[in-house]
Amino acid sequence: MALAAPFAGRIADLFGRKRIIVWSAALLALTSIAAATATSLNWLIAWRFLQGLVTPGVFAVTIAYINDEWPTARAASAVGAYVSGTIMGGFSGRIASGFIAEYFGWRWIFVILGIVVAAITLVLAWGLPPERRFQKAGAESELFATAIGHLRNPRLLAAYCSGFCVLGTQVAVFTYVTFYLAGAPFFLSPGALGAIFCVYLVGAAVTPFAGRAIDRYGHRLAVLFAASLGAAGVLIALVPRVSIVLIGLTLCSCGVFIANSASTSFIGTVAVKGRALAVGLYVTFYYAGASAGSTGPAWLWHAYGWPGCVTLIVCVQALLASIAWVGLPPAAQRRF
Repeated sequence: MALAAPFAGRIADLFGRKRIIVWSAALLALTSIAAATATSLNWLIAWRFLQGLVTPGVFAVTIAYINDEWPTARAASAVGAYVSGTIMGGFSGRIASGFIAEYFGWRWIFVILGIVVAAITLVLAWGLPPERRFQKAGAESELFATAIGHLRNPRLLAAYCSGFCVLGTQVAVFTYVTFYLAGAPFFLSPGALGAIFCVYLVGAAVTPFAGRAIDRYGHRLAVLFAASLGAAGVLIALVPRVSIVLIGLTLCSCGVFIANSASTSFIGTVAVKGRALAVGLYVTFYYAGASAGSTGPAWLWHAYGWPGCVTLIVCVQALLASIAWVGLPPAAQRRF
């Protein structure tokens, strides 16, 4: 996804948002069903790799579509609603996959996922309004220059670095807390560990309200609040009681989702040219953060356990707050 996102954004800048969203969703449905036919781990990885290549055509381009079609004053609210949809997708995918695999086998996860995505593709093709404000990007020779321009824009770069911290935090927290809860004194079963993702539902409920708050108070304040929430949540999760850990995870996940909404909606207010490419670059940083969040805390886990991971995550929240303070404008200056 990190590799493909800028190219998906560039293609959408050339050929239109809706067309790329619909075709990407259709290819995602096909590759999902194809993954069910895998006869070895290598084939499964190959199909999953192809899924990753086509997914940004939905994820990144939809954000560009929203920022094109919605008024600037309401774009953050729309992005917040969209992020809530991604949260619900993440939650339902994790919960449903466990039950499907337990009763029907792992292949049926991909079959059912493909069928669901195919149905959603038809809804998108029929119900997603055509673009009214889309402006075709320039020649292919401008791709590199446009990308460099985005990366040289300090405010876009701040949003990209925020995305790196956001998904890095989420992956780090929910990867290593499962190791923590699987061991003493908790010894939670795999099913119980999967159920901790129910905290996502709170994030899904909070994010639309956060979008309206971003429209009113600005992106900088939203990210600062989100970073504080994330740091407080992960510190609360140090208390060795499952109920308290879940409260901490709920706060931390809400902070992650609010920060993601603020960062993604901010891109649309800054990137006037090559907006889908700008969002694609954000997705690249976002998923690079996921790789860092999954592997970076590993040595701290081995040396210091969950407290070591929490220390790193709190440091990342401090970095996120610093990026927001320096790189994002206050509310009164946020529109360009």
